[in-house]
Amino acid sequence: MQYIPAKEYFEGEFTLPGDKSITHRAVMFNAVANGTATVTNALMGEDCLSTCRCMQALGAKVEIDGTTIRVTGTPTFQSGVTLDCGNSGTTIRLLTGLVAGKGVQVTLTGDASLSTRPMKRVAEPLSALGANVQTTDGHAPVVVYPQRLNGDKVELAISSAQVKSAVLLAGLSADGKTMVTEPVKSRDHTERMLSAMGANIQVNGNTVTVEKSNLCAIDVRVPADISSAAYFMALGALKGKTLCKNVGVNPTRTGILRAFDKLGVRYTLCNKQVSGGEETADILVEKSNLRAVTITGEEVPAMVDELPLVALLCAFADGESRITGAKELRVKESDRIRTTAELIRNLGGDCEELPDGFIIRGQKSLRGGNIDSYLDHRIAMTGAVGLIASREGGNVIRPECCAISFPDFFEKLGVK
Repeated sequence: MQYIPAKEYFEGEFTLPGDKSITHRAVMFNAVANGTATVTNALMGEDCLSTCRCMQALGAKVEIDGTTIRVTGTPTFQSGVTLDCGNSGTTIRLLTGLVAGKGVQVTLTGDASLSTRPMKRVAEPLSALGANVQTTDGHAPVVVYPQRLNGDKVELAISSAQVKSAVLLAGLSADGKTMVTEPVKSRDHTERMLSAMGANIQVNGNTVTVEKSNLCAIDVRVPADISSAAYFMALGALKGKTLCKNVGVNPTRTGILRAFDKLGVRYTLCNKQVSGGEETADILVEKSNLRAVTITGEEVPAMVDELPLVALLCAFADGESRITGAKELRVKESDRIRTTAELIRNLGGDCEELPDGFIIRGQKSLRGGNIDSYLDHRIAMTGAVGLIASREGGNVIRPECCAISFPDFFEKLGVK
């Protein structure tokens, strides 16, 4: 249990952990590329460490020194291995696609939480390319069998960067063209990095086309994760002023900033740069008077990880907010619709669950209380923000899950 005191004012300048999505991909893609690459400012949370261990088990050389990872690719994968993906949905889903066309038999498994998350949504589109992917009643453990792949057109019913990436990675080993179309464009880190590594890949609106390709290793400096920065940005809006340094502002990841626009959050992007195909900026956020918002399904993919935090900000806003089209939250590390609604109510707020979202009736001020993380890092960190911004503070129960994406989160908050 972690006690979080309420604070009248919160300010600071923060250098935050590297982006989790980019760290996963930089290690995974370089592990199958020709040559050796150095990944700096990598996120060393448990999820990304799971990816490192899996790539080592497949035969790549992965050396870790602090937040720097040196990766030497392997032309062929080890067959017959079991890959423990821990709690990482990105690891298990992307790797399922990556190994599908490599001519090996691999079993992918994970912890109890990961084993409840849906894998049929990955196995089915991969089967359109001829992949032989067997799930356990739609979940992990997943077994991938050797199979020759052929490119095909794949239309995703739900926008998902993880599923899209799995199909694109399988397409690197398939004969012919593989085309993936999604209803709304999801985060595009995979497309950007594969292009930088020499893949034969084209993007046309919501459709990505890839052909069989050999990748060349590239060095990657990972920008700060906007999903991690969001908690400190929110505290700036609620309680004072914060500056988050070198944050990735890839347009497919800045849904939180578009939510800020709707909420009336005062923020400024400074020191804009481009590194490795990814835009970065320092983000200054100042105390703001928040207003109610409506967020619908087409806006969700670009802010899906931050939606519990957006819902919390709505609880401090003036008026009734509605978030819909977010059914995907039901199958995250926890049922984030249920756990977010419970979090807000435990703080003294008014939040009603919908099948695919929330109705939040803002109160401008919340009492505080005890928050159960349900071992979901996003819920734990959102709860901590709510407690600092509350009148009385309280406790986060089972806070250790923050190590998944942000090992020194509470230290950065100044909480002992």
